[in-house]
Amino acid sequence: MKSEAQKIVTQNAKQLLRVQVHSALKKLPPESKAAASAQMLTAIQSQTAWRNAQAILLFGPLPDEPDLWPLIALALADKKQVALPRFHSTGGNYIAAEVRNPASDIQTGQFGIREPRPTCIEFPLNRLDLALVPGVAFDAGGGRLGRGKGYYDRLLAGVRGTKCGVAFDEQMVDAVPVGPQDIRLNCILTPTRWIET
Repeated sequence: MKSEAQKIVTQNAKQLLRVQVHSALKKLPPESKAAASAQMLTAIQSQTAWRNAQAILLFGPLPDEPDLWPLIALALADKKQVALPRFHSTGGNYIAAEVRNPASDIQTGQFGIREPRPTCIEFPLNRLDLALVPGVAFDAGGGRLGRGKGYYDRLLAGVRGTKCGVAFDEQMVDAVPVGPQDIRLNCILTPTRWIET
C-alpha cells in the first residue's frame, strides 16, 4: 500500500503534467487540431478493433481534445451500436447511454459536454467491444492521465472490450504517473501512430 507521502508525490506529478500538456495544447492552432482529428478519423476506421466492434463507446470532445464526432454517424451507418458517456448526477459518475439518432438524442450536459439525453437507455459497459476515450496525457505503456476527478477510470473499470486512448501527438509523454485506481489502456491512437500496449 502506498504511503500518504507517495500518494501526494503522485498527485503533484499528475498536476504538473496536466499544466505542461495544457500549455502545449494551447500552442496548437485550431486548424492543426482539425487536421489531426481528420487523420485520426481515417486511421481508426482501418484498425481491426474498430472493424470488428459491434458496440462502441465514443465521446463528446472538449475544445482541447481530438474531435471524432463524425464517427457516431459512421458507426451507426455500419450498424454498430453507439454509446456515449452521460453524467449521472445522482451517482456523481458517468454511465454509458446508447445513441441511435444523434440529431435528437444529444444534449449539452452539466459540464458543457455533448452527451445522450436522459431518455437514452443505459448501455451495459461489459457489452462494449471498443471504448475510445480522451485524456490529458498518455504514454506508450497504456498510462492515461485524465482531468483529475476519476470519472473515466470508474467508467472504464466496467469495460471488458478494448480501451483505446485518443490523443494529439503533443499529449504523448514518456511516462504518466499512475495510481492503483488508474485504468491502463490497451491501445492509443494519435494522428501519426497506433500504439498497442
